[in-house]
Amino acid sequence: MTSTVSDVTGVRGRIAVRHWHAPAPRYLVALAHGIAEHSGRYEHIGQYLAADGAEVAAPDHWGHGRSDGQPGLVDDVEALVTDLGTVAGQLKADHAELPLVVIGHSLGGIVATRFVQRNPGRAAALVLSGPVIGGNDLFLGLLDLPEIPDIPIDPTMLSRDPAVGEAYAADPLVYHGPLLRQTLQGVQTAVDAIAEGGSLGDLPTLWLHGELDPLAPLAETTRAFDIIGGSALQTKVYPGAMHEIFNETNAADVLNDINEFLHAVLG
Repeated sequence: MTSTVSDVTGVRGRIAVRHWHAPAPRYLVALAHGIAEHSGRYEHIGQYLAADGAEVAAPDHWGHGRSDGQPGLVDDVEALVTDLGTVAGQLKADHAELPLVVIGHSLGGIVATRFVQRNPGRAAALVLSGPVIGGNDLFLGLLDLPEIPDIPIDPTMLSRDPAVGEAYAADPLVYHGPLLRQTLQGVQTAVDAIAEGGSLGDLPTLWLHGELDPLAPLAETTRAFDIIGGSALQTKVYPGAMHEIFNETNAADVLNDINEFLHAVLG
């Protein structure tokens, strides 16, 4: 049940897509990863979901991983949303009768949220992990400076498990450079679009967050959900957890919570 990789044509070039296949799929998952990383860091997530009966596809965003583009550049989030839609469309083309679940982490949470805002009724459920939908005042405040400091993502911010940060720092497919002005502006534009994009309505939504997340601060994300949170929003905050809750010391609890949510929603 290990992953395979294929290519699709995205808005701006070739997009590498990682797949996990279920022998007898019961639902579909389009998974969007976070900034600077790639879909290969979700191998354990894809395997877990496929074992549960999900047909999973996760693109490397343009400018990330094995896809085309300038490494680390996220100047147009809406293009990433369209690429995720292309991947979801391929899943549906092969399994038209199965419900689609969209899962997004961090920047991927922005992409997933914009996907459902732009495509009402297309997804049966939405799962968001540490979504940066409210921005990060510390990082986005750098836009006010004449020059952006050379500040890459600190691997120690990801998890309480030091092995996670060490593996991240050693991963050649991770972008280890500084945050670019175009990227910060692209994120700010997307955060504004989410705030103006309308409520999630009655879409079953599970929002999962680390209490001590320094990259998607809980307070900013809460303010965003105060604006867009719909009638079917469920929230779980993990005490002491940091940004990558899929890679946290309590990752098994996180996966179990997703499993229970999906089984309740999809039947």
